Amino acid sequence: MRTDPKIIKKQFKKSIDVYEQHAVVQAIMADKLISALPLGDYTSILELGCGSGLLTKKLVQKIRYEKYYANDIVEKSKLYLDKILKDYVFLGGSALRLQVSGKFNLIISNALFQWFNDVEKSLDYFKTFLNKDGIIAFTTFSPDNFKEINVLTGLTLEYKSIDEIREILDKNFEIKYLENFEYTMHFQNPLEVLVHMKNTGVNALSSKPLGIKDIKIFCDNYKASFPDLTLTYSPIIAVARLKD
Repeated sequence: MRTDPKIIKKQFKKSIDVYEQHAVVQAIMADKLISALPLGDYTSILELGCGSGLLTKKLVQKIRYEKYYANDIVEKSKLYLDKILKDYVFLGGSALRLQVSGKFNLIISNALFQWFNDVEKSLDYFKTFLNKDGIIAFTTFSPDNFKEINVLTGLTLEYKSIDEIREILDKNFEIKYLENFEYTMHFQNPLEVLVHMKNTGVNALSSKPLGIKDIKIFCDNYKASFPDLTLTYSPIIAVARLKD
């Protein structure tokens, strides 16, 4: 399915205050992404989809930089970044419509690329903001992500496999790190699954609100199909350097 930026903004605006309490997998992804970065100083950094600053806090503790630009579609994100960064530039709005001049040594993003309808075009766009030998580092998810939800509802994003990501990156980048791993969460009941998805903004998959009857049907089907009450994440970690 194709994503709608208006729905994404609406749902993440609702969940931003509780996001980090529930974003267990996204925190793991952020740690892996930072660990995979090439060593060195990054003069100018652009973070895409900074949200409540989950990645930001971890990143600024690990690397040195001179200029930091942070982007998010939810304007309230700036309130969180103000508590983390003393001197930075906040860029509100879609990451695909940046209003910024200059180039960056590092463009980094955690759990945002899944929402782009065309990853290849998005990377073509972002590479224009990179300096020579600039690094792009991002996380996304493979087609196995949330396979339980896909089986029950048919709702899924247009995820790319790790091989497809590799093929796309190879055109303009030298891949430094590429990993796909699986993380399974366990819940006490199916309703907890829905709450988890709501609190991490993933209910942006659909604009249709669930009624009481819909929730009961979902919970009954979930318990019948997945009695272990699991929810599968399948993250992809990618770090690549712009080719000459």
